[in-house]
Amino acid sequence: MKYVNIIMAAYNGGKFIGEQLESILNNDYTNWILWVFDDGSTDETQSIVRKHQIDYPDKIKYIKNSRNLGVTHNFLNGLCYVVNEGDRTNDSYFMFCDQDDVWYSNKIADTVSCMLKLEKKHGRSIPAAVFTDVNVVDSALMTIHPSFHHSNHLDTKKLDLPHLLMENKLIGCTTMINYSLASKVTVKSHMHIRYHDWWIGLIAASCGNIGYLHKATMAYRQHGNNLVGDQNFIGYVEKRILSFKEQRETLLSTVKQAGTFYRMYHKELEPQQKLQIYTFANLYNYNWILRRAVVMKHGYLKSGFLRNLGLLLIL
Repeated sequence: MKYVNIIMAAYNGGKFIGEQLESILNNDYTNWILWVFDDGSTDETQSIVRKHQIDYPDKIKYIKNSRNLGVTHNFLNGLCYVVNEGDRTNDSYFMFCDQDDVWYSNKIADTVSCMLKLEKKHGRSIPAAVFTDVNVVDSALMTIHPSFHHSNHLDTKKLDLPHLLMENKLIGCTTMINYSLASKVTVKSHMHIRYHDWWIGLIAASCGNIGYLHKATMAYRQHGNNLVGDQNFIGYVEKRILSFKEQRETLLSTVKQAGTFYRMYHKELEPQQKLQIYTFANLYNYNWILRRAVVMKHGYLKSGFLRNLGLLLIL
């Protein structure tokens, strides 16, 4: 049974974190350890985690950050900490975990099974990431939509590097990575990283492989304090129509993320991947017409006709 390190980013999660901890403890798969990285909570988060830690001292570790890192860097710094400080990390897998969801009892086992199939196909030494679907629920765990990817019209078959440079498909709280990928993660506070799962996806797409399990493995809770959450497709379209300036800024952030990625990893990339990332990172060095031609030529596209129409308008 493979050893699994679970990295949870916590911040003022007292309302739901106890329920999440219980769902992890109730998983069928038992060979895991949970690392809770508290980003400076001022509510009862610490006391709830400590209480569970007393009951399960071999399963839960609690680390309080010396300063607030923000959710993206909390996850990535937490991963780096576990890789460097944890036991048996070079023979284990790594999962990311939000503080306010509920994991189904077979989540870890199903994700490990998906990872083993991917590694059997490509080899354990190759960086690999797998992710799953989720059941989108409200704060009381009532289903809003049984599939995040379906409700958001996201094409999970298009996991190649050009598509992932433009659009993230991975849901961080469902993602598992192997040691080969985890060992490649390096974090600096000034880096332009939009989301930890997107960053992980870029590493996997450029240096390894990505697998997808078309199954909801958890309840993805939506509530007023979500930093990143579900948005149905109609809401997505309405927001894009009403906020062109904001969307241009978002696209610029995505391009900057690619620039950071290129600077970090270009020495490890094959020529084709290097060209794809470098070209994307320099999109705004082209004029209005050439930008659109480059996007179409290299396949820097999103999911679906409407998203891509909007992309070509705001480029």
